[in-house]
Amino acid sequence: MDEQPEPAQTAGGGLDRRADLSEFLRTRRARLKPEDVGLPDFGRRRVPGLRREELAQLAGVSVAYYTRLEQGNGRNVSAEVLDAIARALRLSDAEHAHLMHLAKPKQHKKKTVARSQQVRPALRHLLDSIESVPAYIVGRRSDILAWNRMASALFGDWAEVPAQERNWARMVFLRPEYRELYLEWEQKASDMVGYLRMDAGCHPDDPRLSALVGELSVKSEDFRRLWAAHDVKEKSYGVKRMRHPLVGDLALSFETFRLVDDGEQSLITYHAEPGTPSAEALRLLASWGADATRSGTRASAPSE
Repeated sequence: MDEQPEPAQTAGGGLDRRADLSEFLRTRRARLKPEDVGLPDFGRRRVPGLRREELAQLAGVSVAYYTRLEQGNGRNVSAEVLDAIARALRLSDAEHAHLMHLAKPKQHKKKTVARSQQVRPALRHLLDSIESVPAYIVGRRSDILAWNRMASALFGDWAEVPAQERNWARMVFLRPEYRELYLEWEQKASDMVGYLRMDAGCHPDDPRLSALVGELSVKSEDFRRLWAAHDVKEKSYGVKRMRHPLVGDLALSFETFRLVDDGEQSLITYHAEPGTPSAEALRLLASWGADATRSGTRASAPSE
């Protein structure tokens, strides 16, 4: 049985922001060594990483002040102090943003968080018009909201999946086919958890997100392990290597376009470098369309 702690939750069913802030700071501090930040190392340490007093010194704050913050009390902390702590911890842009969300959360009405996610008709028409590139729209919690014909050919027919289960994290961790689809599944899984962590920082009171994290924590040891690491990431661009049941191995570049009128929705596209075997494989999938999934050995398994 995995010994990773279960996600802390509030009495109202949301994620515990104070606990998340505490664990996030602790895990970021633990990954730094004294030599990483120009401090002398005086031998063996009881716990990995920098001591609290060392981090406080680097950030220019008192040890007591930093200790309160690492205990989850960020109520009166200033943005300037958080910036200094972020620099001392060598946080990435995504981690810096996550720290701000945890320590100085914006006030969200629960009705706003729980509202139904809708895709504008014009965007659905745009997806339908993109005939040679797999494309889809994701929203909060990495819910899959809309997709085109090529996405069905590459990733599976999401129309056959119940709407409440059309979620990337659920598919990656709970459907074994994804371990075969993604040649670098561990990286895909880590990215997926990083996206959920960012979402949790922005919407700690989202009951559906809390329920999703709870379900995955119970059903997937891999998810529990990755969630406990407190790593965060924003989806942007990159390359995914896949093994499709019909056309074999593909190396596809993906791009993320955040919608101007709804920053919680993003359009994701995949494409192959011209003249490569991957480009030819996409051309074949385009000619087969949705029949590509039904003809494959994993017809009933939707993928990304």
